[in-house]
Amino acid sequence: MQKIKKTKLKHILYVALVVLMAGWVVFRFAAVASENARYVFNAARVAADSGAPIQTLDVATKSGTLYLPLSVQNNRAYVSGDVAANLKAGQRIGDGQIVSVSRKLDLDTGRFVVRTSGVSDGLQFAQFTTTGHFIPLYAINNGTVMVAQDGVAVSRDITVARQDAENAYVSSGLNDGDVVILSSVSAGTKVRVVE
Repeated sequence: MQKIKKTKLKHILYVALVVLMAGWVVFRFAAVASENARYVFNAARVAADSGAPIQTLDVATKSGTLYLPLSVQNNRAYVSGDVAANLKAGQRIGDGQIVSVSRKLDLDTGRFVVRTSGVSDGLQFAQFTTTGHFIPLYAINNGTVMVAQDGVAVSRDITVARQDAENAYVSSGLNDGDVVILSSVSAGTKVRVVE
């Protein structure tokens, strides 16, 4: 009889232990759910709910200047064909201007000769001034920019006519009123403009 009481007591203790463990598990799940219910900053959740915060540039036609570096010595600069194609007589450079741009390769240097007038020796910047759409170079990725449309990032193909070390003159692909995204986002991402 005493053996039966010990067995019943062990059985009751095991059941009590299982009930206690189950109660502890339920308590922990409730505690975790309660913590998650409170607002804790989570960048991924905020981006999914209200959009990823982005910096933007409102595109508008404006007058701008790009600067092309040239090393000038004795009112001459030697440049590659790509650079020569972007230079013309009368263009401002430093304190002076470009007099002529050779369209024939100088056989001694393998470069094209740019003749200047009134320009000091050393590093000078040829200025290209025009009216159009200018955006920072870092916003361009392989000939595309991200544009915010209806709260979503959309990829847009553009044509860069000229650029300097910081900015690009875009000849096609952008219109006045477009909102170019300056932050790094993927196409299709929900976005929110940060003022």
